[in-house]
Amino acid sequence: MRSCRKIFLFLILQGLATVASGQQISVNALRHWIAPDHSRLVFDLSQAPVHSVYSLDNPARLVVDFANASLKGQLSQPVSNHPLYSRVRSGVHKKSDLRIVIDLKKNAAYKAFTLAPSKGQGHRLVVDLYPNPVTQKPLAATTIARNEKPQTVAPVSKRSAPQKATKTIRTQKRDVIIAVDAGHGGEDPGARGPHGAQEKRVTFAIASKLAQLINSKPGMKAVMVRRGDYYIDLRKRMKIARDAKADLFVSIHADAFRSDDVKGASVFTLSSRGATSEASRWLANHENASDLVGGVSLDDKDDVLASVLLDLSQTATQEASINVAGKVLRQLKNIGHLHQHSVQKAGFMVLKSPDVPSILVETAFISNPEEERKLTSSRHQTEMARAIFNGIDSYFSQYLPAETRIAGDTDQKHIISRGETLSGIAQQYGVSMSKIKSANSMDNNQVRIGQVLAIPTDS
Repeated sequence: MRSCRKIFLFLILQGLATVASGQQISVNALRHWIAPDHSRLVFDLSQAPVHSVYSLDNPARLVVDFANASLKGQLSQPVSNHPLYSRVRSGVHKKSDLRIVIDLKKNAAYKAFTLAPSKGQGHRLVVDLYPNPVTQKPLAATTIARNEKPQTVAPVSKRSAPQKATKTIRTQKRDVIIAVDAGHGGEDPGARGPHGAQEKRVTFAIASKLAQLINSKPGMKAVMVRRGDYYIDLRKRMKIARDAKADLFVSIHADAFRSDDVKGASVFTLSSRGATSEASRWLANHENASDLVGGVSLDDKDDVLASVLLDLSQTATQEASINVAGKVLRQLKNIGHLHQHSVQKAGFMVLKSPDVPSILVETAFISNPEEERKLTSSRHQTEMARAIFNGIDSYFSQYLPAETRIAGDTDQKHIISRGETLSGIAQQYGVSMSKIKSANSMDNNQVRIGQVLAIPTDS
């Protein structure tokens, strides 16, 4: 009797599997995205596909075959001046399959992968197209409202070598470079507000306004990590900042929670656990061996020395990150509610650069109806960008990277060397400690190696 039941159950399950496998897949839509270094096609599907992707020559084409599938509606077409392909067409293949052909303007490399349902989106097939490696040119770092390219610089965190104190710093060799990262983008909209606002659009608006403020300050230059509505891999965002020799990386986001009454801004830096795991990755990954960390190559160092150098760089970077995050948080408090009143720490991927101080700003909760309304307001976006900029400006008024300039400074500058104290510096310049603290917005008498103090004229 039991064996009969088992056979019966097996037949039922086999029948259900047969029915499920026979369900036809529907290709519901096609979306196009253009990034600086690649183009992306996203097929929205009714269920996980059985598919194949391959290229053909003479003429250049990319073929996507979906087994047991049909097209719902019409395929959207690329813009007329699309850099890689001219049109997308479809047809029935082997009676029950769907064939989609992408007519390429030139040969291209490709990568295809599927995505499971998430964040309100269903099954997807993603096809990334890259210009032929033979003809592909490296992309230069892009700045907002600036034509000149960033010069090679030492990062903020390179403070390991003590510097002798000097009464006046007159060197004006380069601008302070700040990488501004708008979170999400492209087919990744991020969080959504109750009235439909998308995090990717809000973050890009605030990031653009922040970049404009940075570029309006003589001596500062912004590098936009994402320049349009397309997705960038998280590690690549970090790489763009390092390639631009950024002195600071600022990632803009909007938070969300299942309860719509949660509100307020937060500022994050990298957690100790995140820093430790990233250090292990750098030391284990041979591709990073020739990279400069804090201006020093690890390529010719033994494992112990490389580990020490990386640890020193990370420690200085984390200290700088916490410092600038605190200043930004204080400015955000002036324009609205704070969700967390102290700097938070997490293992966010974009914060893991070992030698570029990095912060992530959660501007507000887009899931809160009132904060969603503010986040979509151009006026509030400007206020938010201004608050973040004021925090950044306050930080760099105290901690100027070597060989940089912040135009408009008229006070004398003093770089803190090992063993110096605030009282000794005050005595050296004949200025009271209280005036030095006031000129530098200092809450206590502590100074750190590499810190730049403005020395006011005592009258």
